[in-house]
Amino acid sequence: METLLRYVLLGAAACFVLGLHLMNSPATARRGNLLSACAMATAVVATAILLAQRGSITLAGWGVLFSAGILGSAIGLHLARTVRMTAMPQLVSLFNAVGGGAAALIAITEFLRHLTDPEVSVPGAVDILIGAVTFSGSLVAAGKLQGVVPSRPIVFPAVRAANVLLGLAFAGAAAWLVVDPGSGIALALLVVAALAFGVTMVLPIGGADMPVVISLLNALTGTAVAMAGFVLGELALIIAGALVGASGGILTKLMADAMNRSIVNIIVGGFGTGDSAAPAGPAGDVSVRAVTADDVAVQLAYASKVIVVPGYGLAAAQAQHELARLGQLLEDLKIDVSYAIHPVAGRMPGHMDVLLAEANVPYPRLKELEEVNPEFGQADVALVIGANDVTNPAARRPGNAISGMPILDVDKAKSVVVVKRSMGHGYAGIDNELYTNPKTGMLFTDAKKGLTDLIANIRTLVT
Repeated sequence: METLLRYVLLGAAACFVLGLHLMNSPATARRGNLLSACAMATAVVATAILLAQRGSITLAGWGVLFSAGILGSAIGLHLARTVRMTAMPQLVSLFNAVGGGAAALIAITEFLRHLTDPEVSVPGAVDILIGAVTFSGSLVAAGKLQGVVPSRPIVFPAVRAANVLLGLAFAGAAAWLVVDPGSGIALALLVVAALAFGVTMVLPIGGADMPVVISLLNALTGTAVAMAGFVLGELALIIAGALVGASGGILTKLMADAMNRSIVNIIVGGFGTGDSAAPAGPAGDVSVRAVTADDVAVQLAYASKVIVVPGYGLAAAQAQHELARLGQLLEDLKIDVSYAIHPVAGRMPGHMDVLLAEANVPYPRLKELEEVNPEFGQADVALVIGANDVTNPAARRPGNAISGMPILDVDKAKSVVVVKRSMGHGYAGIDNELYTNPKTGMLFTDAKKGLTDLIANIRTLVT
């Protein structure tokens, strides 16, 4: 029976791999997520049966397990049904925190039970280290995204020196714990130093770097889970954690490359945030061309090809459904509409894809940077909604904060319309040269109100 259950766990692990592969495409992502969820449920049931066969859990323990399972499932179902897509980055950060914290608790429990096997104490110490850093760091990231913690880089005196000292402390404590697994002092020092490091690591990172940070913390969560698998001797847990860790690590590298910055540079922090405020309308002596919703409606109604560029401003205004209705209206008028997705648009990897998918925007209309950039030259109108640095032509020139960063070639369209509340900077803290381009019209308004006005005006024009 145990051999059969082991094969079931191996099959669940294979389903994790297939589910991850299906998540490569928005068209199959839901199936991949469902397959992975079913595989995890199967793994949990198989593990419970294995534990029952061994008789290693008391009646009270089973009560705790079932109660925790029911409570956790209820909370997860509630969050899945009620969380807004704009709050998804915070939720992902909380999931990272829960995963890392749970993995660390497994190793802590094993050490408290007088773990002595050096083959297990090493991954156990690494598990506590990574899991604790992920737990506290993810909570800070969620706080920044939610607005509970200021999203700007929070840099205090000697923060770099503090991080170095904390790093030395948890490295020394981990080594001490491996040599002497029964040392309560080493265990406590490791947990406290790792938790503190997670906080001091994420605080100096600006809110606009959160896509990379969330991806990195997700990779750390997976790695901690894999280490927990080594501690418990569970192959399925090792495979699942390794998959999350590896895929998260690859995604982190891709996201950093999309910003033309190194991961180390991002983690060092102190870089700006995309949440800076500015008065509505042109700032200083900058010359821009302001337009009205009536003007933009005429351009859109008589265009042949429109490319929409969504950004965080769309998510902040919760205007994804209005954008979907505008896109459908233009398609009904036989206008070719597509959506240009930059890898770091929004506050988490794939934020814009998730946002537009929630509004039922057709998947084939979503195009990544490499695919859509050659099409801007044929577009009559490029409609930019709340995106900033990812459209800034300054990236093509050396000597500024975003030099070399791959951008969407919005300025190559015949006409550009930017829907934005203000002339505020993006995370790089520099002016967007697109706004002063003679072919660019600035529609200064909230994204939801602006899109609603455009829909009404276009309907008036065509009836």
